[in-house]
Amino acid sequence: MLALRLTRGARPSVQARRLLVAAASAGTGFLLLCTLGYALGHPEAAPGSSLRLAWCVAPLAATVYLAVSVARTDPATQPRPGLSAVGLGPVQRMVLAAVSTAVACSLGSVVALLLFLHLRGDGTGLPFDGAASGLLAAGWELPLAGTLTLLALVPIAASVTTAVVLRPRPVKAAADTDDPDRPEAPAGPPAGLPWGVALLAAGLAVETYAGRTGPAPGLRLPGGLAGSSLGVLVGWAVTAVGLALAGPGLTYLCGRLLQAGKPGAVRLLGGRVLQQEAVRIGRPLGVVCAVASGAFAAATLYTGTEPDTGPLSTLGALLVVGCALATLGMASVEAKHARSHTTAALLRLGAPATVLRTAVAMRAGALLLLFGPLTWLIAELAAAPLAG
Repeated sequence: MLALRLTRGARPSVQARRLLVAAASAGTGFLLLCTLGYALGHPEAAPGSSLRLAWCVAPLAATVYLAVSVARTDPATQPRPGLSAVGLGPVQRMVLAAVSTAVACSLGSVVALLLFLHLRGDGTGLPFDGAASGLLAAGWELPLAGTLTLLALVPIAASVTTAVVLRPRPVKAAADTDDPDRPEAPAGPPAGLPWGVALLAAGLAVETYAGRTGPAPGLRLPGGLAGSSLGVLVGWAVTAVGLALAGPGLTYLCGRLLQAGKPGAVRLLGGRVLQQEAVRIGRPLGVVCAVASGAFAAATLYTGTEPDTGPLSTLGALLVVGCALATLGMASVEAKHARSHTTAALLRLGAPATVLRTAVAMRAGALLLLFGPLTWLIAELAAAPLAG
């Protein structure tokens, strides 16, 4: 009952984020159901149906990533005084986060099912003069087991991932955290930069090899993306993972470069904040960089031509881009709230508000100067073997 009160009594901004997760889950569930409809209407095109299902992995991963980010910033899952005394310890908060995520994603799956059935004309007649009847397999009976399995993918994946990410971890000893003689400086460089660079190089290599060997029979990408094979999708996925792993390290490097030489108060403040928030904002920034490089590469390939993309491909792209941007925005807001005490202390000491605003602009400029050219370079490397 207390967990239900904590969930229902959240602020409107928290409820809006949960509705955003439900909307992303609805879009992904609709894509999965459309894949089922295509398989029912085209039983002879089994490889094409399998590839369409593989293309749904990207929106599914983006939705799960957004759901986990929302669960991490949910006030109901944050440690607060008195919660352990009433039975909401770390394990119970983890379970609460997983259940809340499952409820939000299940709501989206229900909406996806209702929309899918409506477009199929089940019970109300075909809307839009039957324009989507062939794609949604109107007139074919939907298999109950397959439909429920596809609709359960997003809630199960999101809730399990949330439970794994928010699982209780052992705390450090008091001697390590409360030492009065221990100097306060930003934490060391985040781990993962070497692995991120290695995965980034491997993804580009896979994509180059796939572009040179040509598409395998029956494995062309939906939308006619330069006639490429499934290896392009695998290469882009590995590249995205590499950028996500390298993001915190690159953000930390931005903070170091911002403090190079003889920094003034503004540069020192901006660089220290970037170093402290490297893990929090670096990973979603790396994901946005991966999404932007993929979009830029696709735009480069389609220069002067009309891309053969349908509404489902557009929906999938919008889901991936929207989830990536929403996650980055929530990470930025979370970072701002995390350093609110430091900002208040600086203001009490007499620091002008213009200094804080200048530090914010300097941090944004430093990140843009590093991640902007990096995104362009990765996009050019990704598009080069495909355009040839």
